[in-house]
Amino acid sequence: MRAVQITAPGEPEVLQLSQVPDPVPGPGELLIDVVAAGLNRADVQQRRGHYPPPAGASEIPGLEVSGRIAGFGPGVTRPFSVGDKVVALLAGGGYAEKVVVPAGHVLRVPDGVDLVTAAGLPEVAATIYSNLYMTAGLRREETLLVHGATGGIGTFAIQLAKALGSTVATTAGGPEKVATARGFLGADIAIDYQAEDFPEALREATGGRGADVILDVVGAKYLGKNLDALNTHGRLVVIGLQGGARGELDLGKLLSKRAAVIGTTLRARPDEEKTAIMDAVREVVWPLITDGSIRPLVARSFPLQDVAEAHRYFETGQHVGKILLTM
Repeated sequence: MRAVQITAPGEPEVLQLSQVPDPVPGPGELLIDVVAAGLNRADVQQRRGHYPPPAGASEIPGLEVSGRIAGFGPGVTRPFSVGDKVVALLAGGGYAEKVVVPAGHVLRVPDGVDLVTAAGLPEVAATIYSNLYMTAGLRREETLLVHGATGGIGTFAIQLAKALGSTVATTAGGPEKVATARGFLGADIAIDYQAEDFPEALREATGGRGADVILDVVGAKYLGKNLDALNTHGRLVVIGLQGGARGELDLGKLLSKRAAVIGTTLRARPDEEKTAIMDAVREVVWPLITDGSIRPLVARSFPLQDVAEAHRYFETGQHVGKILLTM
């Protein structure tokens, strides 16, 4: 099969399309003929040498795919059939024509979503639902702040939290992205971080309360400001390190707010945790996609052989929604 390999840490040119052996499903695993794969920041970090796959996972990048079931390993008990249209959450291996994955990490494509578009759903849906609701316990009456309104995480998080009844604030860079966040995505509060101090703007918009939960992909650069933006009993959930991994935290302020700082990743979680997350996504998130409350947004699709161009486009930061690779 064709698959993308990382020849050395570096720029997009290190991504090379190669012929590799087809994977063989083991106990409890499904074999999927891949139709499309989602591109995530974790893939960029892996390409640069900063985010290696967990032990035992494929070295091929790619954390989510859509496709059709092509075969079964021994002991699969979930009710799938050959030819079923599915999406899968992966620890690696998605930039390829075939993948193997534990059956518990696979869901049927939501009704009303085409098979290519569906490739951008599993990683973002699992990341957001697990962090906002299973970890941070976001409630209907609370305010969520999402950084990066127009990326894959931001576009989905805004829609999901709105659909489940929270007030949603977000940051975005520039008037155009602020308008998109407010008008197209439905954010209640949209703050231009290039022109405003976001903690001050958020407190003003919320009558001084700030955010009950913050979903942060920036990391160290925003650590102090995020704490300033938190309400009493607030929860800061850090899921990315775009702005660095080391920062200073005012513990006195953290204690006075009785707040929590939570760091999580999805990729290296045990299989049973991922299965529980995907089951919750199927029960809670998939119906919201089917009824139109959440619209999967695809910025652009690239053929697999143009993977380097896809990474370059991702790194411009100009996209709204997901970037996909098609087989």
